[in-house]
Amino acid sequence: MAGHSKFKNIMHRKGAQDKKRSAMFSKLSREITVAAKMGMPDPDMNPRLRLAVNAAKAQSMPKDNIQRAIDKASAQDGENYEEVRYEGYGPGGSAIIVEALTDNRNRTATNIRTAFSKNGGNLGTEGSVAHGFERLGLIVYPAEAGSEDKVLEAAMEAGADDIASSADGHEIWTAAEDLHQVATDLEKALGEAETVKLAWKPNLTVDMDEKNAATLLKLIDVLDDDDDVQTVWGNYDISDEVMEKLD
Repeated sequence: MAGHSKFKNIMHRKGAQDKKRSAMFSKLSREITVAAKMGMPDPDMNPRLRLAVNAAKAQSMPKDNIQRAIDKASAQDGENYEEVRYEGYGPGGSAIIVEALTDNRNRTATNIRTAFSKNGGNLGTEGSVAHGFERLGLIVYPAEAGSEDKVLEAAMEAGADDIASSADGHEIWTAAEDLHQVATDLEKALGEAETVKLAWKPNLTVDMDEKNAATLLKLIDVLDDDDDVQTVWGNYDISDEVMEKLD
């Protein structure tokens, strides 16, 4: 089940971008509110809300902020966000999936289209790149959670499908419908995870050279900076050598 981590450099980069904490908290709050609106406002009774709350806790979001976001779901005057997915092509033949929560589709679509066109990409129609990805559950633990053997054993016992360990940590993959249960079982064995979320995992990855990688990372930065964008997924792989040249 073990394998080289294709998401290593993506995760690395996301960590470096956590400097904008207020923007990150705003996105986490939005996901909590939407999850609470779609089901029960109790994380124990609502798997999606539990995932959203766990993600917020992993980023040290204060309890008061989390509770406020849950309470907002039942407020009559609260904003109404809808889930939108955008798909397109980035530099070097990379495929990009952008997940957003928006209260204004036109604004978000314009911003996403502009981000792609100004940074070496072009926005496609829904379904244009998603066929090259699998919708799976992703659980991430830091390297300190345990050795590869320990995490592998815990993941197999919990019913996970795949694991990739590296010096940066452990990525555990599950079927989308099994994510909540596997995450619950792993928490008993390894403690609280760093990330628990539904993910788009590419079937094949595209290696990026230095020029394309620089443009691609700029595109991802612009997308990440948009308030409506929740997550950006891609099928790119940037080698450590290329990343060192870009840093």
